[in-house]
Amino acid sequence: MNARERFIGTMSRKLTDRAPLFEDGIRDEVIRAWRKQGLGKKEKLERLFSYDRREEIEPDLEPIPYPSRWPKTYDGLKKFTSRMDYNDARRMPDDWKARVLEWGSRDYPLILRAHRGYFLSMGVHGWRRFSEAIQILIDDPKYAESWLATCAELSAQIVERILEEVEVDAVLFSEPIGGNHGPLISPKMYSAIILKSYKPVLDVIKAHGVDTIIYRTYANTRLLLPHVVKAGFNCLWACETNPQTMDYRAIRDEFGKDLRLIGGIDSDALRQNQTDITNAVMGLVPELLDEGGYIPLADGRVREDVIYSNYVYYRNLLEAIVRR
Repeated sequence: MNARERFIGTMSRKLTDRAPLFEDGIRDEVIRAWRKQGLGKKEKLERLFSYDRREEIEPDLEPIPYPSRWPKTYDGLKKFTSRMDYNDARRMPDDWKARVLEWGSRDYPLILRAHRGYFLSMGVHGWRRFSEAIQILIDDPKYAESWLATCAELSAQIVERILEEVEVDAVLFSEPIGGNHGPLISPKMYSAIILKSYKPVLDVIKAHGVDTIIYRTYANTRLLLPHVVKAGFNCLWACETNPQTMDYRAIRDEFGKDLRLIGGIDSDALRQNQTDITNAVMGLVPELLDEGGYIPLADGRVREDVIYSNYVYYRNLLEAIVRR
């Protein structure tokens, strides 16, 4: 099977030769550190380990041009909508037509990023704007709804255009909305205002027959999951988590096999020793693989504080389990 068939089969819980083995997100600075720890100067990780290729389409969902100040009134928001023109050619990836031709004959999964979540949609890139975004929800939820409707319209129109030209294998919503102690917005408010605003985008996705809708979240958003699943998301990809609060085994027990899972392996274990790595992998991966609908992966980006020998041990162990 090729990588695309493997991904589609796994997400639909059909029989495949094995689960996908995705790359963990390793940046150049990590590679430079590893070259001092045993990785050859000209060696490439893809030659040492099995990686199933995947690609993500990432349209530009930011206001164009990017504002120096964010609107605070309904009149300001009305003027702001001119920056959310979905027909702006700059929103599409470079060499769009050539990419569409290439994707038509691909043998790897293609995932479309459809939404950036509440905080990024509100322009949160620092503490001051974060405070403003929270205060808007409290003081004027109708204004927040109007803002999110504008963002949803942009996303829905772009998603519609892309899906008319490209057959994707999954659509992804990114939602960085959690802290270590839980979601930064109450489940009730999140469901009533934020999830509700995603409906136009989800409607377009479902109309085009995309089967896998991924909710990629960060930290501890456990309390939001019942609302997320009810809204129509059928795949969870939790990143940078505490495995005790976002325990994939407990999540599978609660929501059943219809909720697909990506990730779940405690990336902190990779910073420890081989026993910790073995426990993190063996305590989760074999059982979920047997149930299906699961792609094993570290729950966070592999960073410079993970030594090369630990990464080698982790990938070899993971591959051995997946290929058993």
